[in-house]
Amino acid sequence: MPPAWRVLLGYVRPYRRWLLLGGLLSLATGATGLVLPLAAKQLVDNLGDDRPVAGALVLMTALVFFNASVGALGTFVLRRTAESVVLTARRGLVSHLLRLRISAVDHTEPGDLMARVTSDTTLLRAVTTDSLVGAVTGALTLLATLVMMGVLDLVLLAVTAGVLGFAVLVIGLLVPRINRASKAAQESVGVMGAALERTLGALRTVKASGAEHREEEGLHAAAKESWRASVRAAKWSALAGNTAGMASQIAFLTVLAVGGARVASGAVEIGTLIAFLMYVFYLMMPIRELVSAVTEYQVGSAAVARIQEAHALPTEPERSDAPGAAAPLPTVGAQPRPAALSFHDVHFRYAPDLPPVHHGVSFEVPARGMTAFVGPSGAGKTTVFSLTERFYEPTEGFIRLDGRDIRDWHVAELRAAIGYVEQDAPVLSGSLRDNLLLGAPGAPDEQLREVLRTTRLDPLVDRLPQGLGTLVGHRGTKLSGGERQRVAIARALLRNPRLLLLDEATSQLDAVNEAALRDTVSDTARTTTVLVVAHRLSTVTMADRIVVMDSGRVQAVGTHTELLAIDPLYAELAATQFLSEA
Repeated sequence: MPPAWRVLLGYVRPYRRWLLLGGLLSLATGATGLVLPLAAKQLVDNLGDDRPVAGALVLMTALVFFNASVGALGTFVLRRTAESVVLTARRGLVSHLLRLRISAVDHTEPGDLMARVTSDTTLLRAVTTDSLVGAVTGALTLLATLVMMGVLDLVLLAVTAGVLGFAVLVIGLLVPRINRASKAAQESVGVMGAALERTLGALRTVKASGAEHREEEGLHAAAKESWRASVRAAKWSALAGNTAGMASQIAFLTVLAVGGARVASGAVEIGTLIAFLMYVFYLMMPIRELVSAVTEYQVGSAAVARIQEAHALPTEPERSDAPGAAAPLPTVGAQPRPAALSFHDVHFRYAPDLPPVHHGVSFEVPARGMTAFVGPSGAGKTTVFSLTERFYEPTEGFIRLDGRDIRDWHVAELRAAIGYVEQDAPVLSGSLRDNLLLGAPGAPDEQLREVLRTTRLDPLVDRLPQGLGTLVGHRGTKLSGGERQRVAIARALLRNPRLLLLDEATSQLDAVNEAALRDTVSDTARTTTVLVVAHRLSTVTMADRIVVMDSGRVQAVGTHTELLAIDPLYAELAATQFLSEA
Protein backbone atom coordinates (compact mmCIF):
# COMPACT_ATOMS: atom_id res chain seq x y z
CA MET A 1 0.00 0.00 0.00
CA PRO A 2 1.48 3.43 -0.95
CA PRO A 3 2.36 5.85 1.88
CA ALA A 4 -0.31 8.28 3.02
CA TRP A 5 1.44 11.38 1.67
CA ARG A 6 1.54 9.90 -1.83
CA VAL A 7 -2.17 9.07 -1.71
CA LEU A 8 -2.95 12.58 -0.47
CA LEU A 9 -0.96 14.10 -3.31
CA GLY A 10 -2.99 11.96 -5.72
CA TYR A 11 -6.24 13.39 -4.32
CA VAL A 12 -4.87 16.95 -4.38
CA ARG A 13 -3.28 16.86 -7.85
CA PRO A 14 -6.45 17.82 -9.80
CA TYR A 15 -6.79 20.92 -7.60
CA ARG A 16 -3.12 21.89 -7.38
CA ARG A 17 -3.71 25.32 -8.97
CA TRP A 18 -6.36 26.27 -6.45
CA LEU A 19 -4.20 24.89 -3.67
CA LEU A 20 -1.25 26.95 -4.93
CA LEU A 21 -3.43 30.07 -5.06
CA GLY A 22 -4.61 29.51 -1.49
CA GLY A 23 -1.03 28.91 -0.37
CA LEU A 24 0.18 32.11 -2.04
CA LEU A 25 -2.60 34.11 -0.39
CA SER A 26 -1.63 32.60 2.96
CA LEU A 27 2.00 33.51 2.35
CA ALA A 28 0.92 37.05 1.45
CA THR A 29 -0.91 37.20 4.76
CA GLY A 30 2.20 35.99 6.54
CA ALA A 31 4.42 38.48 4.73
CA THR A 32 2.10 41.31 5.75
CA GLY A 33 2.37 40.16 9.33
CA LEU A 34 6.16 40.27 9.12
CA VAL A 35 6.09 43.94 8.11
CA LEU A 36 3.94 44.97 11.08
CA PRO A 37 6.72 44.68 13.73
CA LEU A 38 9.01 46.81 11.55
CA ALA A 39 6.25 49.43 11.25
CA ALA A 40 5.80 49.30 15.02
CA LYS A 41 9.57 49.80 15.50
CA GLN A 42 9.44 52.79 13.18
CA LEU A 43 6.53 54.22 15.18
CA VAL A 44 8.41 53.85 18.48
CA ASP A 45 11.59 55.33 17.03
CA ASN A 46 9.65 58.30 15.63
CA LEU A 47 8.02 58.88 19.01
CA GLY A 48 11.43 58.82 20.69
CA ASP A 49 12.94 61.27 18.21
CA ASP A 50 9.86 63.57 18.14
CA ARG A 51 9.30 62.84 14.46
CA PRO A 52 5.79 62.64 12.83
CA VAL A 53 4.02 59.32 13.42
CA ALA A 54 1.07 59.72 11.04
CA GLY A 55 2.77 57.86 8.20
CA ALA A 56 3.62 54.86 10.41
CA LEU A 57 0.04 54.74 11.79
CA VAL A 58 -1.46 54.83 8.28
CA LEU A 59 0.92 52.07 7.18
CA MET A 60 0.04 49.86 10.15
CA THR A 61 -3.70 50.39 9.60
CA ALA A 62 -3.42 49.53 5.90
CA LEU A 63 -1.40 46.41 6.72
CA VAL A 64 -4.02 45.25 9.22
CA PHE A 65 -6.91 45.64 6.75
CA PHE A 66 -4.92 44.04 3.92
CA ASN A 67 -3.98 41.16 6.17
CA ALA A 68 -7.61 40.55 7.17
CA SER A 69 -9.04 40.66 3.62
CA VAL A 70 -6.34 38.57 1.97
CA GLY A 71 -6.43 36.10 4.87
CA ALA A 72 -10.19 35.63 4.51
CA LEU A 73 -9.89 35.07 0.75
CA GLY A 74 -7.05 32.58 1.21
CA THR A 75 -9.00 30.67 3.86
CA PHE A 76 -12.04 30.41 1.56
CA VAL A 77 -9.95 29.17 -1.38
CA LEU A 78 -8.26 26.53 0.76
CA ARG A 79 -11.50 25.31 2.34
CA ARG A 80 -13.24 25.12 -1.02
CA THR A 81 -10.31 23.09 -2.33
CA ALA A 82 -10.45 20.81 0.70
CA GLU A 83 -14.17 20.18 0.10
CA SER A 84 -13.37 19.33 -3.53
CA VAL A 85 -10.76 16.81 -2.37
CA VAL A 86 -13.34 15.20 -0.06
CA LEU A 87 -15.83 15.05 -2.96
CA THR A 88 -13.28 13.34 -5.22
CA ALA A 89 -12.39 10.81 -2.53
CA ARG A 90 -16.04 10.01 -1.84
CA ARG A 91 -16.89 9.60 -5.50
CA GLY A 92 -13.95 7.29 -6.08
CA LEU A 93 -14.71 5.20 -3.01
CA VAL A 94 -18.45 4.93 -3.73
CA SER A 95 -17.74 3.88 -7.33
CA HIS A 96 -15.32 1.24 -6.08
CA LEU A 97 -17.70 -0.13 -3.43
CA LEU A 98 -20.52 -0.49 -5.96
CA ARG A 99 -18.23 -2.71 -8.04
CA LEU A 100 -17.02 -4.92 -5.22
CA ARG A 101 -17.27 -8.64 -5.64
CA ILE A 102 -20.08 -10.13 -3.61
CA SER A 103 -17.51 -12.36 -1.89
CA ALA A 104 -15.70 -9.23 -0.68
CA VAL A 105 -18.93 -7.72 0.66
CA ASP A 106 -19.69 -10.99 2.46
CA HIS A 107 -16.55 -10.52 4.57
CA THR A 108 -17.06 -6.84 5.45
CA GLU A 109 -19.49 -4.91 7.61
CA PRO A 110 -21.70 -2.45 5.66
CA GLY A 111 -21.63 -0.03 8.59
CA ASP A 112 -17.84 0.04 8.56
CA LEU A 113 -17.80 0.70 4.82
CA MET A 114 -20.27 3.55 5.32
CA ALA A 115 -17.99 5.03 7.99
CA ARG A 116 -15.11 4.99 5.51
CA VAL A 117 -17.19 6.90 2.96
CA THR A 118 -18.49 9.45 5.47
CA SER A 119 -16.28 10.09 8.51
CA ASP A 120 -12.93 8.93 7.08
CA THR A 121 -13.21 11.01 3.92
CA THR A 122 -14.27 14.02 6.00
CA LEU A 123 -10.87 13.99 7.70
CA LEU A 124 -9.23 14.66 4.33
CA ARG A 125 -10.69 18.17 4.55
CA ALA A 126 -8.44 19.15 7.45
CA VAL A 127 -5.38 17.28 6.31
CA THR A 128 -5.50 18.97 2.89
CA THR A 129 -5.37 22.49 4.32
CA ASP A 130 -3.74 22.09 7.72
CA SER A 131 -1.23 19.42 6.77
CA LEU A 132 -0.21 20.01 3.17
CA VAL A 133 -0.64 23.77 2.87
CA GLY A 134 -0.13 24.53 6.56
CA ALA A 135 3.19 22.70 6.62
CA VAL A 136 4.55 24.65 3.66
CA THR A 137 3.25 28.08 4.59
CA GLY A 138 4.03 27.55 8.27
CA ALA A 139 7.60 26.47 7.53
CA LEU A 140 8.24 29.40 5.16
CA THR A 141 6.68 31.90 7.56
CA LEU A 142 8.68 30.46 10.46
CA LEU A 143 11.90 30.66 8.47
CA ALA A 144 11.20 34.25 7.37
CA THR A 145 10.35 35.25 10.94
CA LEU A 146 13.59 33.76 12.28
CA VAL A 147 15.55 35.59 9.59
CA MET A 148 13.95 38.90 10.58
CA MET A 149 14.65 38.16 14.24
CA GLY A 150 18.27 37.43 13.37
CA VAL A 151 18.54 40.76 11.57
CA LEU A 152 17.33 42.54 14.71
CA ASP A 153 19.45 40.68 17.30
CA LEU A 154 21.37 37.38 17.09
CA VAL A 155 21.61 36.93 20.87
CA LEU A 156 17.86 37.08 21.35
CA LEU A 157 17.45 34.77 18.34
CA ALA A 158 19.73 32.17 20.00
CA VAL A 159 17.66 32.36 23.21
CA THR A 160 14.43 31.86 21.24
CA ALA A 161 15.86 28.97 19.19
CA GLY A 162 17.00 27.16 22.34
CA VAL A 163 13.52 27.20 23.86
CA LEU A 164 11.83 26.16 20.59
CA GLY A 165 14.34 23.36 20.01
CA PHE A 166 13.33 21.71 23.29
CA ALA A 167 9.66 21.92 22.25
CA VAL A 168 10.43 20.30 18.88
CA LEU A 169 12.10 17.39 20.69
CA VAL A 170 9.06 16.82 22.91
CA ILE A 171 6.62 17.02 20.00
CA GLY A 172 8.75 14.55 18.02
CA LEU A 173 8.30 12.02 20.84
CA LEU A 174 4.53 12.55 20.83
CA VAL A 175 3.95 12.09 17.09
CA PRO A 176 4.02 8.22 17.05
CA ARG A 177 1.51 8.17 19.91
CA ILE A 178 -0.78 10.57 18.03
CA ASN A 179 -0.57 8.30 14.97
CA ARG A 180 -1.52 5.14 16.87
CA ALA A 181 -4.31 6.85 18.81
CA SER A 182 -5.77 8.43 15.66
CA LYS A 183 -5.84 5.11 13.82
CA ALA A 184 -7.53 3.41 16.77
CA ALA A 185 -10.09 6.23 16.94
CA GLN A 186 -10.99 5.86 13.26
CA GLU A 187 -11.28 2.08 13.53
CA SER A 188 -13.56 2.43 16.54
CA VAL A 189 -15.88 4.70 14.54
CA GLY A 190 -16.12 1.98 11.89
CA VAL A 191 -16.89 -0.66 14.55
CA MET A 192 -19.61 1.53 16.03
CA GLY A 193 -21.11 2.14 12.57
CA ALA A 194 -21.14 -1.59 11.88
CA ALA A 195 -22.86 -2.30 15.20
CA LEU A 196 -25.49 0.36 14.57
CA GLU A 197 -26.21 -0.85 11.02
CA ARG A 198 -26.53 -4.41 12.34
CA THR A 199 -29.18 -3.39 14.87
CA LEU A 200 -31.16 -0.91 12.78
CA GLY A 201 -31.13 -3.27 9.80
CA ALA A 202 -33.05 -5.84 11.86
CA LEU A 203 -34.92 -3.56 14.25
CA ARG A 204 -38.20 -5.44 13.93
CA THR A 205 -36.48 -8.69 14.84
CA VAL A 206 -34.73 -7.02 17.78
CA LYS A 207 -38.02 -5.64 19.11
CA ALA A 208 -39.90 -8.88 18.50
CA SER A 209 -37.19 -10.75 20.42
CA GLY A 210 -37.29 -8.29 23.30
CA ALA A 211 -33.58 -7.71 22.78
CA GLU A 212 -33.56 -3.90 22.90
CA HIS A 213 -31.64 -3.78 26.16
CA ARG A 214 -29.00 -6.27 25.04
CA GLU A 215 -28.50 -4.48 21.73
CA GLU A 216 -28.46 -1.17 23.58
CA GLU A 217 -25.66 -2.43 25.82
CA GLY A 218 -23.66 -3.52 22.79
CA LEU A 219 -24.12 -0.16 21.05
CA HIS A 220 -23.26 1.72 24.22
CA ALA A 221 -20.10 -0.37 24.61
CA ALA A 222 -19.09 0.39 21.02
CA ALA A 223 -19.77 4.10 21.56
CA LYS A 224 -17.76 4.05 24.81
CA GLU A 225 -14.81 2.38 23.08
CA SER A 226 -14.97 5.01 20.32
CA TRP A 227 -15.00 7.68 23.02
CA ARG A 228 -11.97 6.18 24.73
CA ALA A 229 -10.01 6.01 21.49
CA SER A 230 -10.95 9.57 20.55
CA VAL A 231 -10.02 10.85 24.02
CA ARG A 232 -6.60 9.18 23.75
CA ALA A 233 -6.04 10.86 20.39
CA ALA A 234 -7.25 14.19 21.80
CA LYS A 235 -4.94 13.83 24.81
CA TRP A 236 -1.77 13.43 22.76
CA SER A 237 -2.82 16.10 20.25
CA ALA A 238 -3.62 18.55 23.05
CA LEU A 239 -0.28 17.81 24.72
CA ALA A 240 1.57 18.51 21.48
CA GLY A 241 -0.36 21.72 20.85
CA ASN A 242 0.09 23.02 24.39
CA THR A 243 3.79 22.17 24.31
CA ALA A 244 4.16 24.45 21.32
CA GLY A 245 2.11 27.18 23.01
CA MET A 246 4.05 26.88 26.24
CA ALA A 247 7.34 27.06 24.34
CA SER A 248 6.21 30.27 22.64
CA GLN A 249 5.24 31.83 25.97
CA ILE A 250 8.50 30.79 27.62
CA ALA A 251 10.38 32.21 24.66
CA PHE A 252 8.44 35.47 25.02
CA LEU A 253 9.23 35.76 28.73
CA THR A 254 12.88 34.78 28.24
CA VAL A 255 13.33 37.31 25.44
CA LEU A 256 11.62 39.93 27.58
CA ALA A 257 14.04 39.27 30.44
CA VAL A 258 17.22 38.98 28.36
CA GLY A 259 16.15 41.78 26.02
CA GLY A 260 15.37 44.06 28.97
CA ALA A 261 18.85 43.48 30.30
CA ARG A 262 20.34 44.24 26.89
CA VAL A 263 18.29 47.44 26.64
CA ALA A 264 19.48 48.47 30.12
CA SER A 265 23.09 47.83 29.09
CA GLY A 266 22.60 49.80 25.86
CA ALA A 267 23.26 46.79 23.58
CA VAL A 268 19.90 47.27 21.80
CA GLU A 269 17.31 50.01 21.55
CA ILE A 270 13.85 49.82 23.06
CA GLY A 271 12.26 49.89 19.57
CA THR A 272 14.32 46.84 18.57
CA LEU A 273 13.18 44.94 21.68
CA ILE A 274 9.51 45.79 20.99
CA ALA A 275 9.83 44.62 17.37
CA PHE A 276 11.60 41.42 18.49
CA LEU A 277 8.87 40.71 21.05
CA MET A 278 6.25 41.20 18.34
CA TYR A 279 8.11 38.66 16.19
CA VAL A 280 8.17 36.21 19.11
CA PHE A 281 4.45 36.73 19.51
CA TYR A 282 3.96 36.39 15.76
CA LEU A 283 6.05 33.22 15.84
CA MET A 284 3.21 31.46 17.63
CA MET A 285 1.08 31.31 14.45
CA PRO A 286 3.51 29.38 12.18
CA ILE A 287 4.46 27.13 15.10
CA ARG A 288 0.80 26.30 15.66
CA GLU A 289 0.42 25.68 11.92
CA LEU A 290 3.34 23.25 11.92
CA VAL A 291 2.13 21.39 15.01
CA SER A 292 -1.39 21.25 13.57
CA ALA A 293 0.06 20.01 10.27
CA VAL A 294 1.85 17.17 12.07
CA THR A 295 -1.16 16.15 14.18
CA GLU A 296 -3.65 16.47 11.32
CA TYR A 297 -1.35 14.43 9.11
CA GLN A 298 -1.35 11.63 11.68
CA VAL A 299 -5.15 11.73 11.83
CA GLY A 300 -5.42 12.00 8.06
CA SER A 301 -2.96 9.19 7.42
CA ALA A 302 -5.08 6.89 9.58
CA ALA A 303 -8.15 7.86 7.55
CA VAL A 304 -6.26 7.45 4.28
CA ALA A 305 -5.13 3.98 5.37
CA ARG A 306 -8.76 2.94 5.97
CA ILE A 307 -9.85 4.42 2.63
CA GLN A 308 -7.05 2.54 0.88
CA GLU A 309 -8.06 -0.68 2.65
CA ALA A 310 -11.53 -0.26 1.15
CA HIS A 311 -9.99 0.41 -2.28
CA ALA A 312 -7.93 -2.76 -1.85
CA LEU A 313 -11.06 -4.92 -1.59
CA PRO A 314 -11.17 -7.04 -4.74
CA THR A 315 -13.39 -6.00 -7.62
CA GLU A 316 -12.40 -8.74 -10.09
CA PRO A 317 -14.21 -9.82 -12.21
CA GLU A 318 -16.61 -6.89 -11.77
CA ARG A 319 -14.18 -4.69 -13.74
CA SER A 320 -13.82 -7.02 -16.68
CA ASP A 321 -15.49 -4.40 -18.88
CA ALA A 322 -13.45 -1.74 -20.63
CA PRO A 323 -12.65 1.23 -18.36
CA GLY A 324 -15.51 3.68 -18.28
CA ALA A 325 -17.85 1.38 -20.18
CA ALA A 326 -21.48 1.73 -19.16
CA ALA A 327 -23.70 -1.27 -18.65
CA PRO A 328 -25.80 -1.96 -21.74
CA LEU A 329 -29.46 -1.20 -21.21
CA PRO A 330 -31.96 -4.06 -21.38
CA THR A 331 -33.89 -4.51 -24.59
CA VAL A 332 -37.03 -2.38 -24.77
CA GLY A 333 -39.89 -3.39 -27.03
CA ALA A 334 -39.38 -6.66 -28.92
CA GLN A 335 -38.73 -9.77 -26.87
CA PRO A 336 -35.06 -10.83 -27.23
CA ARG A 337 -33.96 -14.33 -28.14
CA PRO A 338 -34.07 -16.73 -25.15
CA ALA A 339 -30.76 -18.08 -23.86
CA ALA A 340 -29.58 -21.64 -23.18
CA LEU A 341 -27.69 -22.38 -19.94
CA SER A 342 -25.49 -25.32 -18.95
CA PHE A 343 -23.36 -26.26 -15.94
CA HIS A 344 -20.40 -28.59 -16.48
CA ASP A 345 -18.95 -30.37 -13.44
CA VAL A 346 -19.15 -27.23 -11.31
CA HIS A 347 -17.55 -27.29 -7.88
CA PHE A 348 -17.86 -24.32 -5.55
CA ARG A 349 -17.28 -23.17 -1.99
CA TYR A 350 -17.90 -19.69 -0.60
CA ALA A 351 -14.53 -19.47 1.15
CA PRO A 352 -11.46 -21.69 1.48
CA ASP A 353 -12.29 -22.41 5.14
CA LEU A 354 -15.92 -23.36 4.39
CA PRO A 355 -17.23 -26.71 3.17
CA PRO A 356 -18.06 -27.13 -0.56
CA VAL A 357 -21.56 -26.17 -1.69
CA HIS A 358 -21.47 -27.79 -5.14
CA HIS A 359 -19.88 -31.18 -5.87
CA GLY A 360 -19.68 -31.51 -9.64
CA VAL A 361 -23.05 -30.00 -10.59
CA SER A 362 -23.96 -30.61 -14.25
CA PHE A 363 -27.19 -29.94 -16.14
CA GLU A 364 -28.42 -28.38 -19.38
CA VAL A 365 -31.29 -25.96 -19.84
CA PRO A 366 -32.39 -25.39 -23.46
CA ALA A 367 -33.46 -22.02 -24.74
CA ARG A 368 -37.10 -21.26 -23.90
CA GLY A 369 -39.25 -23.09 -21.37
CA MET A 370 -39.38 -23.41 -17.61
CA THR A 371 -36.86 -25.35 -15.52
CA ALA A 372 -37.39 -25.78 -11.79
CA PHE A 373 -34.82 -26.56 -9.09
CA VAL A 374 -36.10 -28.37 -6.04
CA GLY A 375 -34.57 -30.10 -3.06
CA PRO A 376 -34.07 -29.69 0.67
CA SER A 377 -32.58 -26.54 2.18
CA GLY A 378 -28.82 -26.30 1.70
CA ALA A 379 -28.86 -28.36 -1.49
CA GLY A 380 -27.20 -25.51 -3.46
CA LYS A 381 -30.18 -24.30 -5.48
CA THR A 382 -29.76 -20.55 -4.87
CA THR A 383 -26.02 -20.91 -5.47
CA VAL A 384 -26.84 -21.95 -9.05
CA PHE A 385 -28.32 -18.48 -9.59
CA SER A 386 -25.43 -16.71 -7.83
CA LEU A 387 -22.92 -18.47 -10.08
CA THR A 388 -24.99 -17.73 -13.18
CA GLU A 389 -24.99 -14.02 -12.30
CA ARG A 390 -21.22 -14.24 -11.67
CA PHE A 391 -21.58 -13.01 -8.13
CA TYR A 392 -19.07 -15.79 -7.46
CA GLU A 393 -16.72 -17.85 -9.61
CA PRO A 394 -16.76 -21.68 -9.68
CA THR A 395 -13.88 -23.36 -7.89
CA GLU A 396 -13.77 -25.94 -10.68
CA GLY A 397 -15.75 -26.58 -13.86
CA PHE A 398 -17.41 -23.99 -16.06
CA ILE A 399 -20.79 -22.49 -16.95
CA ARG A 400 -21.98 -21.68 -20.47
CA LEU A 401 -24.64 -19.27 -21.66
CA ASP A 402 -25.55 -19.70 -25.32
CA GLY A 403 -22.52 -21.96 -25.69
CA ARG A 404 -20.08 -19.30 -24.38
CA ASP A 405 -18.24 -19.62 -21.10
CA ILE A 406 -19.77 -16.89 -18.93
CA ARG A 407 -16.24 -15.78 -18.02
CA ASP A 408 -15.92 -14.66 -21.65
CA TRP A 409 -18.96 -12.40 -21.28
CA HIS A 410 -18.60 -8.85 -20.10
CA VAL A 411 -20.27 -8.71 -16.72
CA ALA A 412 -22.56 -5.83 -17.70
CA GLU A 413 -23.59 -7.61 -20.90
CA LEU A 414 -24.26 -10.83 -19.01
CA ARG A 415 -26.42 -9.21 -16.36
CA ALA A 416 -28.31 -7.12 -18.90
CA ALA A 417 -29.52 -10.42 -20.37
CA ILE A 418 -30.75 -11.75 -17.01
CA GLY A 419 -33.73 -10.86 -14.85
CA TYR A 420 -33.16 -11.93 -11.25
CA VAL A 421 -35.71 -12.05 -8.42
CA GLU A 422 -33.94 -12.70 -5.15
CA GLN A 423 -35.31 -14.80 -2.34
CA ASP A 424 -35.96 -11.85 0.00
CA ALA A 425 -37.19 -9.61 -2.89
CA PRO A 426 -35.43 -6.40 -1.74
CA VAL A 427 -37.10 -3.06 -2.38
CA LEU A 428 -35.03 0.13 -2.25
CA SER A 429 -35.97 3.34 -0.49
CA GLY A 430 -37.62 5.70 -2.94
CA SER A 431 -40.76 5.76 -5.04
CA LEU A 432 -42.56 2.73 -6.44
CA ARG A 433 -41.73 3.93 -9.98
CA ASP A 434 -38.01 4.17 -9.12
CA ASN A 435 -38.07 0.58 -7.91
CA LEU A 436 -39.89 -0.77 -10.94
CA LEU A 437 -37.62 1.03 -13.43
CA LEU A 438 -34.40 0.33 -11.54
CA GLY A 439 -33.14 -2.13 -14.16
CA ALA A 440 -34.97 -0.70 -17.17
CA PRO A 441 -35.08 3.11 -16.95
CA GLY A 442 -36.12 3.42 -20.60
CA ALA A 443 -39.16 1.16 -20.40
CA PRO A 444 -42.22 2.85 -22.05
CA ASP A 445 -45.37 3.53 -20.07
CA GLU A 446 -47.31 0.95 -22.10
CA GLN A 447 -44.93 -1.80 -21.09
CA LEU A 448 -44.97 -0.62 -17.48
CA ARG A 449 -48.78 -0.75 -17.36
CA GLU A 450 -48.79 -4.22 -18.93
CA VAL A 451 -46.31 -5.55 -16.37
CA LEU A 452 -48.34 -4.01 -13.55
CA ARG A 453 -51.41 -5.89 -14.80
CA THR A 454 -49.44 -9.09 -15.25
CA THR A 455 -48.10 -9.03 -11.68
CA ARG A 456 -51.45 -7.77 -10.29
CA LEU A 457 -49.88 -4.59 -8.94
CA ASP A 458 -52.39 -2.24 -10.61
CA PRO A 459 -54.84 -2.35 -7.65
CA LEU A 460 -51.95 -1.38 -5.36
CA VAL A 461 -51.02 1.56 -7.59
CA ASP A 462 -54.67 2.71 -7.70
CA ARG A 463 -55.01 2.86 -3.92
CA LEU A 464 -51.63 4.48 -3.17
CA PRO A 465 -51.97 8.23 -2.48
CA GLN A 466 -49.43 9.30 -5.14
CA GLY A 467 -49.71 6.21 -7.35
CA LEU A 468 -46.35 5.22 -8.81
CA GLY A 469 -44.78 8.27 -7.17
CA THR A 470 -45.56 7.03 -3.66
CA LEU A 471 -42.51 6.50 -1.45
CA VAL A 472 -42.24 2.88 -0.30
CA GLY A 473 -40.05 3.54 2.76
CA HIS A 474 -36.74 2.09 3.84
CA ARG A 475 -36.46 -1.40 2.34
CA GLY A 476 -40.10 -1.19 1.27
CA THR A 477 -41.52 -1.09 4.80
CA LYS A 478 -44.76 0.51 3.52
CA LEU A 479 -45.48 -2.55 1.37
CA SER A 480 -46.53 -6.03 2.44
CA GLY A 481 -44.26 -9.01 1.86
CA GLY A 482 -46.32 -10.18 -1.10
CA GLU A 483 -46.36 -6.69 -2.61
CA ARG A 484 -42.58 -6.43 -2.30
CA GLN A 485 -42.27 -9.80 -4.02
CA ARG A 486 -44.51 -8.73 -6.90
CA VAL A 487 -42.55 -5.46 -7.26
CA ALA A 488 -39.35 -7.48 -7.58
CA ILE A 489 -40.93 -9.74 -10.20
CA ALA A 490 -42.27 -6.76 -12.16
CA ARG A 491 -38.82 -5.16 -12.02
CA ALA A 492 -37.29 -8.28 -13.53
CA LEU A 493 -39.95 -8.62 -16.26
CA LEU A 494 -39.48 -5.00 -17.35
CA ARG A 495 -35.93 -5.87 -18.41
CA ASN A 496 -37.25 -8.22 -21.13
CA PRO A 497 -34.65 -10.76 -20.00
CA ARG A 498 -33.34 -13.60 -22.11
CA LEU A 499 -32.95 -15.61 -18.91
CA LEU A 500 -35.32 -15.12 -15.95
CA LEU A 501 -34.21 -16.37 -12.51
CA LEU A 502 -36.92 -16.66 -9.85
CA ASP A 503 -35.70 -17.64 -6.39
CA GLU A 504 -38.71 -18.55 -4.23
CA ALA A 505 -40.67 -15.89 -6.11
CA THR A 506 -44.06 -16.96 -4.71
CA SER A 507 -43.12 -17.71 -1.11
CA GLN A 508 -45.01 -14.68 0.26
CA LEU A 509 -47.98 -14.70 -2.09
CA ASP A 510 -51.49 -15.82 -1.23
CA ALA A 511 -53.06 -18.69 -3.17
CA VAL A 512 -54.92 -16.43 -5.63
CA ASN A 513 -51.87 -14.33 -6.51
CA GLU A 514 -49.65 -17.40 -6.60
CA ALA A 515 -51.93 -19.02 -9.17
CA ALA A 516 -51.98 -15.82 -11.23
CA LEU A 517 -48.20 -15.55 -11.10
CA ARG A 518 -47.90 -19.19 -12.09
CA ASP A 519 -49.86 -18.40 -15.23
CA THR A 520 -47.63 -15.37 -15.85
CA VAL A 521 -44.48 -17.47 -15.53
CA SER A 522 -45.93 -20.07 -17.88
CA ASP A 523 -46.69 -17.39 -20.45
CA THR A 524 -43.21 -15.87 -20.03
CA ALA A 525 -41.60 -19.29 -20.50
CA ARG A 526 -42.97 -19.45 -24.06
CA THR A 527 -40.58 -16.67 -25.12
CA THR A 528 -37.95 -16.70 -22.36
CA THR A 529 -35.78 -19.21 -20.55
CA VAL A 530 -37.17 -19.33 -17.00
CA LEU A 531 -35.38 -20.91 -14.04
CA VAL A 532 -37.30 -21.28 -10.79
CA VAL A 533 -36.12 -22.29 -7.32
CA ALA A 534 -39.05 -23.47 -5.23
CA HIS A 535 -39.73 -25.31 -2.01
CA ARG A 536 -43.49 -25.41 -2.69
CA LEU A 537 -43.77 -27.98 -5.44
CA SER A 538 -47.23 -26.72 -6.37
CA THR A 539 -45.52 -23.86 -8.19
CA VAL A 540 -43.38 -26.09 -10.43
CA THR A 541 -45.41 -29.18 -11.26
CA MET A 542 -46.08 -27.82 -14.75
CA ALA A 543 -42.38 -27.11 -15.44
CA ASP A 544 -40.86 -28.50 -18.64
CA ARG A 545 -38.13 -30.07 -16.53
CA ILE A 546 -37.35 -30.31 -12.83
CA VAL A 547 -33.80 -30.59 -11.48
CA VAL A 548 -33.68 -32.35 -8.11
CA MET A 549 -30.66 -31.32 -6.01
CA ASP A 550 -29.40 -32.74 -2.75
CA SER A 551 -26.18 -31.96 -0.83
CA GLY A 552 -24.69 -29.99 -3.69
CA ARG A 553 -25.32 -32.60 -6.38
CA VAL A 554 -27.87 -33.08 -9.15
CA GLN A 555 -29.77 -36.21 -8.16
CA ALA A 556 -32.32 -36.43 -10.98
CA VAL A 557 -33.83 -34.49 -13.89
CA GLY A 558 -37.30 -35.02 -15.35
CA THR A 559 -40.92 -33.92 -15.35
CA HIS A 560 -43.11 -34.06 -12.28
CA THR A 561 -44.69 -37.35 -13.34
CA GLU A 562 -41.35 -38.94 -14.25
CA LEU A 563 -39.69 -37.91 -11.00
CA LEU A 564 -42.51 -39.28 -8.88
CA ALA A 565 -41.75 -42.68 -10.40
CA ILE A 566 -37.93 -42.64 -10.47
CA ASP A 567 -36.68 -40.39 -7.66
CA PRO A 568 -37.43 -41.27 -4.01
CA LEU A 569 -36.39 -37.82 -2.75
CA TYR A 570 -38.79 -36.01 -5.06
CA ALA A 571 -41.55 -38.50 -4.25
CA GLU A 572 -40.97 -37.85 -0.54
CA LEU A 573 -41.09 -34.08 -1.07
CA ALA A 574 -44.30 -34.43 -3.08
CA ALA A 575 -45.90 -36.74 -0.52
CA THR A 576 -44.98 -34.35 2.30
CA GLN A 577 -46.76 -31.56 0.43
CA PHE A 578 -49.77 -33.77 -0.38
CA LEU A 579 -49.10 -33.98 -4.11
CA SER A 580 -49.65 -36.97 -6.35
CA GLU A 581 -49.47 -37.69 -10.03
CA ALA A 582 -52.95 -36.30 -10.33
